[in-house]
Amino acid sequence: MDNTVNNENELEPERPPHPPLYEQLYPTSHQLSPTVVPYDGFVADIDARSIFDIIEKSDKMSLIMLLTNRSNLQRVEICEKYKSIYNKDLIVDLKSILSGDLKDLIISMMTPLPIFYAKELNLSIDGTIKNDSVLIEILCTLSKKEINIVKNEYKKLYNKVLEEDIHDTCTKFKRLMVSLCCANRDVNMTINIESAINDAKKLLNFDTNNNDANVFNDIFVRRNELQLKKIFHEYEKISGHSIETTIKKEFSGDMKKALICIVKCVNNRAVFFAEQLYKSMIGLGTDDRSLQRLILTRSEIDMGEIKQIFQTQYNDTLENFIIDDCSGHYKKCLLALIN
Repeated sequence: MDNTVNNENELEPERPPHPPLYEQLYPTSHQLSPTVVPYDGFVADIDARSIFDIIEKSDKMSLIMLLTNRSNLQRVEICEKYKSIYNKDLIVDLKSILSGDLKDLIISMMTPLPIFYAKELNLSIDGTIKNDSVLIEILCTLSKKEINIVKNEYKKLYNKVLEEDIHDTCTKFKRLMVSLCCANRDVNMTINIESAINDAKKLLNFDTNNNDANVFNDIFVRRNELQLKKIFHEYEKISGHSIETTIKKEFSGDMKKALICIVKCVNNRAVFFAEQLYKSMIGLGTDDRSLQRLILTRSEIDMGEIKQIFQTQYNDTLENFIIDDCSGHYKKCLLALIN
């Protein structure tokens, strides 16, 4: 008996598949709720000349209004056109009138998204960003296609293989990150009920026998999102508690964070990103690098949904959090990206 079902008959997804990095630079039906979309009347030549005048006047507000109303791909085209017209590097010229967090944000906005991801991963691996949250945020949330794109950019930038750079220790967490880098996740959005039940039992045996993490690694890295959702459902039916409860009991540190991230993204990716935005601003000081990365990478995908979830979970708007934590033109640029 064939236990494979399609997503029309079993656990129909609540949202479209996560859009590949290069596809998300265009206005497509795969996008969920972007707050930044490609500008309909876009002409790179006109924008490049406008930015030249803006730089001459050091008019930061006009720069913000122009760039936050362009997609990442359009901003990259502006850089190329600026170079061809003026024989100058736009990034260098922008740095001459910007400073601090605003400079970091604008320069990141002008960077092709796959290159931006590759640079963030490298900063995390070499210790410049002193925690593994970036590895979790990127590798546990990107699709197979997206991970391969980022890996290719990483190799071009650093002449290194991403998996080899990560695998500097033999911890469970690093093995999981390397497995995710290998991008072996099933891309067929179908559900096999018998397989889901078997996988749920394997995960339950881990819970009972306190095995090594290989069974979690294999299932969490290889199964497609709909299959994982079914596995988690079957696990709860058999065990009487959620898979997240087991992870919190059996794992610790970054391994626990990474597995829970995968579970949350399977259930609702926007919930995970709302939580990360909250963590970037709660407590003493703001984690500006995380705040910028989260807003930049989600603004063309699902920032609208993230904002709704943020307000529901934290009884305040994302806008108000940014207003309280940030200031000046930096604050205005962040707000423009999420509105």
